[in-house]
This record gives sequence, structure tokens and C-alpha cells, in this order.
Amino acid sequence: MKITENQIAHVNKVSLSVHKTSYDYISNTLSEKGHNVKGIIDKLANFQVAIPSWALGAGGTRFGRFSFYGEPSNLEQKLEDVGLLHALTQTAGAISLHIPWDVPEDYSAIKELASSLDLKFDAVNSNTFQDQKNAKESYKYGSLSNSSQGVREQAIAHNINVIKIGKKLGSKALTVWLADGSTFPGQSNFQSALSNTENSLKEIYKNIPDDWKLLIEYKPYEPNFYSTVIQDWGTSFMLANACGDKAFTLVDLGHHLPNTNIEQIVSTLMLKGKLGGFHFNDSKYGDDDLTVGSIKPYALFLIFNELVYGMENNPQNPDLAWMIDASHNIKDPLEDLIQSLEAIQEAYAKALLVDQKSLRTAQQEHDVVRCQEIIQEAYRTDVRPLLEKARLEKGGALHPITAFRALKVRNQLLKERGKHTQATGL
Repeated sequence: MKITENQIAHVNKVSLSVHKTSYDYISNTLSEKGHNVKGIIDKLANFQVAIPSWALGAGGTRFGRFSFYGEPSNLEQKLEDVGLLHALTQTAGAISLHIPWDVPEDYSAIKELASSLDLKFDAVNSNTFQDQKNAKESYKYGSLSNSSQGVREQAIAHNINVIKIGKKLGSKALTVWLADGSTFPGQSNFQSALSNTENSLKEIYKNIPDDWKLLIEYKPYEPNFYSTVIQDWGTSFMLANACGDKAFTLVDLGHHLPNTNIEQIVSTLMLKGKLGGFHFNDSKYGDDDLTVGSIKPYALFLIFNELVYGMENNPQNPDLAWMIDASHNIKDPLEDLIQSLEAIQEAYAKALLVDQKSLRTAQQEHDVVRCQEIIQEAYRTDVRPLLEKARLEKGGALHPITAFRALKVRNQLLKERGKHTQATGL
């Protein structure tokens, strides 16, 4: 299924008048305050977030999974779903593949399909947290950190193969997340596990092309509940430094202990030139993988405030990779992703409104009240008309969820694919 510009334009007609009124008001208001409204809209229009291939079907928990009808059952259909998202939002212009869940059978055909949908291939993701079919070794007790050389070599070889697949698709990054760790005290030697991981990552790094990045993710717990080898940003940062200039830390918003100051982590990594990218989601208790902005929208805005500052003031940090990493246990996956894209854009737009010059002055004068007022003035601004304008100028929907439902996208997918399809990799 493809959504045409004419279909979107037809749905947009109903809301154009209201949009114009609200946009004119916010545009005039912001202009009077000295903001470059056109510049903000251009930045929003150019801000693209990758959709992971594994997030296009219903998610699950340890207790069960409830399928959502019309799920994509192969890579081609996953690309088509991302194409639908991009057509509606104009901000989902890339897909991130997970290997071996989504290995193309015909690379030329897959690249041609992606191009026809105006999609690029973002970072490729390796998988050493599951045992793969016909694999000689098991990752039950770890992969890159395993005490067994044979297991480590198998995990290294897998990552190198993922790089080769990514090169064929035009990807420019490899993301490594390890489930390696221990569940009980004494189960693992911390120093040996960390040393093995560092040595393994260095072997993988040797195969990273010159124009690629190695993105090293971290997580404090789960699936192991006593220790994780790469448990925090400091360990990831240390490993990235050990590997070289093309290795960076990747921040997943759900991969932190409760109340962690993620914005400070972001700021520190950008200052050191080692922030590689983001996986967006939201959480209440742990790595809940909920819709972005559904629980802590203010925290998301504060993170973007540091990102905007860093992108302007830290040229030593490379362009960032952006991706959503959420699990849609009870929502329509496509609607959930649309909501996440909207929340990301909204936080970004609000951060662009922060008067950084005035904030810096207030900080230097220790005017704490003024600092808070500057930050919250931007946060309290309703920027949705700006997002609408950015989408409208690129041919997207004023209200993507409304358009999704008006065009009966899920019903169409159900007719095309059937009721009992299931997305691969879940």
C-alpha cells in the first residue's frame, strides 16, 4: 500500500483554515520575539528519524504477545510500512535493520523499493542476545564477553557479517547492544568480562569502513539482573575511546536507572565528541519502551535543549543518528510510531525556541529564577502549528493520526496481508 500526495491533500483540506489561523498567530508571536520562524521550520523539515524494522509489529512481554492484524511479514512489507509513516509525517525517512531478522534476499530490489519510498538505510544492528539457527556456539552465558574464545569469535564474525550487509545497503553505522552480564553474584569475573568485550569490539572495529561509525549501546540491567558488562554511559564511553575515533556511545532513553539525569550525560558526551546517536522511547519503571513523550515529555525537552546547544557549540561531535526503539504492546504499531515522531519533533521545536544567549547570561549571573523562566517559556509554547507547517510544505499530513484513520490504512493492510500475519524478529 502507498499513500499518494493527492490523498493526503484531500484529508488536509478539512483542517487547512484552522491550521492557517493557528500558524499565523504563533508565527507572528515568535517573530516579534526575535525568532527565525522559517529557519525553525526548515530544521524541523530536515530532521529525520529512523524507524527500526523490528518495531512495525506488535510488541510483547515475558507473559505474552497480542498480534496486531495486518502486520508486515517480510522486509518488503516493513519498508512499505515505513514508507506509509514517511508519507504522512515526512520525518521518517530511514529504516534501521536488525540482522539476522531482516537480511535481504535481493539487495538490488530492496534498495530500489526503499528509493521509491524515499527511504535510506540507517544503522544496522547485530544480534548476539539470541542463539541463531544452526549456530555452533550458544550465547546463553554471553557473547563478546564470554570466557569461551569460540563463542567470542562467533559473535565477532556475526558483527563483521552485519557490516558487510550494511555496506551493500548503503548504511553508515553498526550498532552493538550486548545482553552480556550475570544474574547471580560470583557467576562472572567482572574484569575478565570487560577485557574480553573490549578486545572483541576492537576486532569488530578493524572492519568498520572509514566513513562508518561503531555505536556502542549500554543498559544497567535486563536480561541479566545482577550485572551488565556495558552497564552505563561511562563504560560505553571508555570502550569507544579504546576502539578509536569512529566509535561512539549510543544513548537509549530507556536504558537508565530511574531519575538518571540523561540530559547531563548527553551534554558530557557531546563535549567530548563521543555522542553517536539516540534510541527514543519513554518509561515509568525501567526499559518500558513506551511511546516517546507519553510519560516524561519535559525530560525529553530538557534532553533536546542540551542536544540543540551541543549541535551549535560542539563541532567536535559528529552528526547524530536518530531512531525510535519502542514496543507497541496494545497500540496499533503505526499509530504509536506516529505519536512518537510527533513527540520528538515537538521537543526539538521547543528546544529551538530556548533563548540560549539570555540563558547563558542568566547562568553566569546566577539568576536561577530567570534560568527557569527562560527554559519553561520555550516548553510552554504550543509548537504544533510549526510542525504542521513543516509537514505541509513537504507534502505530509497536517494531522498524521487523523489522516491514518481517515484513509483506513490499517484496514487496507489487513485486506492485503490477512489477519494472522506476524512481523519477523519478535
